[in-house]
Amino acid sequence: MKYDFTSILNRRGMDAIAVDTPFEEEGFNHDYFAGIHLKEGMDWIPMWVADMNFPTVPTVQEAIIERTKHPAFGYFSPRKEYFEEIIKWQENRNGVTGLTKACIGYENGVLGGVVSALNVLCSKGDSVLLHSPTYIGFTGALTNNGYHIVHSQLKKDGEKVWRMDFEDMEKKIVENHIHACIMCSPHNPTGRVWEKWELEKAMELFKKHDVYVISDEIWSDLILEGYKHIPTQMISEDARNRTIAMYAPSKTFNLAGLIGSYHIIYNPWLRDRVDKESSLSHYNDMNMLSMYALIGAYQPEGYEWVDELRQVLTENVKFACDFIEEHFEGVEVSRPQGTYMLFLDCEKWCKAHGKTMDELQKAGLEAGVMWQDGRPFHGEYGIRMNLALPLSRVKEAFERLDKYVFH
Repeated sequence: MKYDFTSILNRRGMDAIAVDTPFEEEGFNHDYFAGIHLKEGMDWIPMWVADMNFPTVPTVQEAIIERTKHPAFGYFSPRKEYFEEIIKWQENRNGVTGLTKACIGYENGVLGGVVSALNVLCSKGDSVLLHSPTYIGFTGALTNNGYHIVHSQLKKDGEKVWRMDFEDMEKKIVENHIHACIMCSPHNPTGRVWEKWELEKAMELFKKHDVYVISDEIWSDLILEGYKHIPTQMISEDARNRTIAMYAPSKTFNLAGLIGSYHIIYNPWLRDRVDKESSLSHYNDMNMLSMYALIGAYQPEGYEWVDELRQVLTENVKFACDFIEEHFEGVEVSRPQGTYMLFLDCEKWCKAHGKTMDELQKAGLEAGVMWQDGRPFHGEYGIRMNLALPLSRVKEAFERLDKYVFH
């Protein structure tokens, strides 16, 4: 490979909560790690917060460094290259056509964009449809802003593939007078990449009941080999006009600390109102260096880097899922089709071994595997694991789990 996905990146002391949280001198500064005592001789393997332990594509740093050579950083307007690179990226990666500068709007983050969109579509206290398991960020953002979440549970089919329950979705929409839904595509935390017929059926349902859609597609670049992302807005002309889509280079290129997402809205009525709502805080303004980071990421080298990354993630997911199937009896996982997250179901294992989820979580942490409690994602016996590490570290983590936890 051209780029380095095998070296173990030392992130200690470099402002990364993924690795620095357990090393606070005065004890753990995050409740999740409270009372955990690492086994002797172990180090921490970061597999919880959803960022990657790979160096980003070099053109990101190059673009930022080149700009910082000029000593003035005053007020600015986004460069035309910012919009041009987004349009090219969406066309080349997702087959999007007809996207113009006018349809692209800046958002500090996807969650902030989601809330701005809901503030346009809903009244406080309105019910909003989400699929469950549910990304914890949605739960916090909607609850904090006065919206009521109605969950429609995803169901596994005979092949252990998570599917939307369209009958349940319609029932919830009608009973709760719902007119806004948040789609997660690909889905976090299950890793489902929705097929065209699934999106078509969902959008037909939303059209029937006049439900507007906020589609979080921040994971859309991280599709595993053999699958393809289909933007929700490409499903039909109606979908194009009733959907507010959210994107960002942050998940793809590990740029979350720089801040910077964007929405795509084709419907001018929606676009004008979301732009206005997003502006009201006077804090939803682009950072100059994040603009250059996006431009640097969306260069030809970035296309190559993402293609190699997808190969690495595909191999990591295959190893992890095969290992679980062979070694962890009672632990179930639906093989992800996108993202770099695993969502484990440990119910059978816990009941067979008389263990609680708290005990299981603690055992993994004390073996140095920094995994994430899946219960806040609405998985009663769930654990979420980040596989965006060198394969050598993924293998080491699962060997520790085999020896010290699932034995």
